[in-house]
Amino acid sequence: MQSSVKKIGNSAGVVIPKPMLAAIGAKAGDRVTLLVESGRIVIEPVSTAARSGWAEDSRRLVAEGDDKLVWPEFANDDDAALTW
Repeated sequence: MQSSVKKIGNSAGVVIPKPMLAAIGAKAGDRVTLLVESGRIVIEPVSTAARSGWAEDSRRLVAEGDDKLVWPEFANDDDAALTW
């Protein structure tokens, strides 16, 4: 399959057909890593662990005081006794 390099501002881009993205487990909008190996450009999807960054985000929310229930009326009776 052939494509062409297109000018995008001061950079350039290549349209990657959806079936080729699917073959590497990627879709439009996903982050990828670009490498040059033996004169070829290699595109690999960025793999992140499930829930990556959640712990840091939780700590940030607590520090900012933004860790309250969004809908407190839907709380459970025993929620106040929970220890995390």
